[in-house]
Parts: sequence; C-alpha cells; structure tokens
Amino acid sequence: MTCSNSNIKIEMLSTGDEVLYGQIVDTNAAWLSEFLFQEGFLITSRFTTGDNLQQLVAILQERSLVNDILIVNGGLGPTSDDLCAQAAALANNETLVLNQQWLLEIERYFSSRGLTMPASNQKQAMLPQSATVINNPIGTACGFKMQLNDCMLFFTPGVPSEFKEMIRTSIMPEIKMNFPKVEKSLCYRLTTMGRTESDLATEIEAKLEIPDDIVIGYRAAMPIIELKLTAPQHKKNAMDQLWLQLKELVKDNLLYEGVITYHNENGLAKVVSGLLNEKNLTMTVIEQQSVGMISYQLYDCDAPVVKSEVIPLLTNEPKDYLLNALAKTKADIALGLVNFKEKNSQFMLIIMTRKHVLQFNLKYIGRKQNRLTEQRILATIALDALRRYLLNQPIIAPNVWLEVLE
Repeated sequence: MTCSNSNIKIEMLSTGDEVLYGQIVDTNAAWLSEFLFQEGFLITSRFTTGDNLQQLVAILQERSLVNDILIVNGGLGPTSDDLCAQAAALANNETLVLNQQWLLEIERYFSSRGLTMPASNQKQAMLPQSATVINNPIGTACGFKMQLNDCMLFFTPGVPSEFKEMIRTSIMPEIKMNFPKVEKSLCYRLTTMGRTESDLATEIEAKLEIPDDIVIGYRAAMPIIELKLTAPQHKKNAMDQLWLQLKELVKDNLLYEGVITYHNENGLAKVVSGLLNEKNLTMTVIEQQSVGMISYQLYDCDAPVVKSEVIPLLTNEPKDYLLNALAKTKADIALGLVNFKEKNSQFMLIIMTRKHVLQFNLKYIGRKQNRLTEQRILATIALDALRRYLLNQPIIAPNVWLEVLE
C-alpha cells in the first residue's frame, strides 16, 4: 500500500544568529523544500533558531516529539558558537565522544593541502555517543544522524555545497529506505504577467472545477504571478485535464510553462534567448530606465546580444537612434526601452529590424513601486514584447498595469 507523503512530518531546523537575524538569506531551506518535493516528500514545517545552547536543546527535544524527520542545518563548525553536536548530546542525555575515524579524515583534509590541522578543528570530530557519521566529501564538518523520541535527526553543515551534497548522496537514500512507499506528488507550473492575483483567483474559482485533492497555488513577485497545480501521482489524468483548462484561461497573459531555472531567476530571459538562438538572430539593446537590466538578463543566459547601451532621455527621434545602432552593430533586431518620464510614467518601446519598425507609446498605470521593482516591471514588459514578436503574436499583451497611448 502506498502511503501519502503528507502523513510524514518533515521539518527543517535552521540554526545560527546570522540566519535568525536576517544577516544571510537561508537559501538552504528553499533548496531543500524544492528538492524533497521532486523526490516525493513534502516539508511540513520550517523552524529557525539562534546560537543559544539551552534553546537548541529545548527545541530539539520539542520538535523531535512532533516530527518523523528533523533536518538540522548549521552549527557544526570548529568555533565556540557552533553548538549543534553538544545540544544533540544534551537533548538525548548523552556525552560527546571523539570519533577517531572522522578526526583522521579532518587531518587528511588539511595534510592534502600541505597544512597542519588547527587544534580547534578537533571539535568537529566530537559527536554524541549514539550518533552515526554522515560523510562530507567536501569539507571538514561531518554530518551525523541519531534517533530522538522516535524521530530521525540529521545534522548537516551550513555551507550550501556541503549541505546539498550530503542531502543528495546520504540523507535522501536513508529517508527513502525508511519510507519506501511514498507516492510522489505532481506539480505543474506556469508563469503569467498582466493580471492581479485576486483577479486570476476569482476567474479560476468561478470557471474551473477543482477536485479536493488537487491544489492550486499562487506566487506573486511583481510583475509576474506563478500558478501551480499540485496533486498525488494517481490524479495525473485529472491534473492533465485541469491543466489544459487553466492554460486556456490565462493564454493571453502566459509567459512560459514549467520551471526555468538557472543562476539568474528570470526564466523569461532564457525563453527569449532560446528563441533568438533558435532563429539565429542577433540583437542590440538600448535602455534608459531599466539601466541595463534587460541586457544583463539576456547576457546571463547566453543570448546573442552584440551590443547593449544605457542612454539618457533622447531629445531627437528615438527611432533614428535605434536605426543608427542597428546599422553600426549589424544586428538583426534592435530593442529599445527609452524616454521614460518620471512625472507620468510614460515610456517608449521599440522593436526594429532593417525592414520595419514597431513603436509603442506606453504608460505604467499600476501602483507606485520602488525603483528596483519599477525597473524589473519595465524589463519584463520589454522581454515579453520581444518574445511575442519572435512568436508572431500581438506585441503588447493585456496588462492591468499598462496603458497603450495614441
């Protein structure tokens, strides 16, 4: 019998004052949630605590009572504020003992680099009596696992590369061995622009019949909204039917389907880059208010941009400027986002080839945003316009934040 992954309670406990106080972003937590989901498991809760021994002991005891799996991240270094091993021992009424095998690994790590191990690193080989070492092939902090109150505890280093390697190669196989009959979840995603979250939700709820075991979620990050359907694997047929209906409902505002991931988060730029490369087209980009954001995103995903330029307000005819840039660079397409006026948020979008010019006088009519968000909005509008041009679609999509002027 296959069990639901929602019955397994998995929590991530992130430790460290720097995480608790927002001095660093907890990217490990976001990565783990996504990774586990792809493997068929769901994070049921996340918890963050600082470098306080008494609090760590209390939290380990408390959270182990309500979870099946607790993944503890951070606090395994050689300094005095790395307290997780000591807290784990105290939480289980144990003492720390020196793990000779891992001590040799640390010494080998330093000697292979022509160094002598500092005495402080011996602390990383002091583990609770009942702990089993989890290998770290990258750094000096071993992970370890132990049992507390019928909960499986996995302790992992905070360095992202070490953490991810340990999860992939050691901890995930262990979880699967203990929970072998978990049914994977399906997740379908699409990204839209130009409609509000409430508007989308209202229409979707009114026009689509969503079964109880299929969940639709929304993630808003101005100016995009990602829609996500999730359901257990056995609901695939119903998911596929609902997915077709959802895509039809939002087709005028659809940017792309699926998850497009790379080190720059803007999947739209990667879509545009793919279209340009597929059609063997080069381009030049002229920007004003977006201050190079369009070019950066395209460069970042290997788009064939031969020239990019940030310019001030153009007093002469903008089309002439782009035509001259197109001629000088011998590019196939020029994209211009120019002449933004702070007073009324009007701007000009131009897509030009050697044969024709498409010019749009536009006005941003949405809520006033900070400068960075405003730049992101304008860049996304421009990239979507270029995507639409390359796909022979109407250049300007319906957009509640955008007015097309005469």
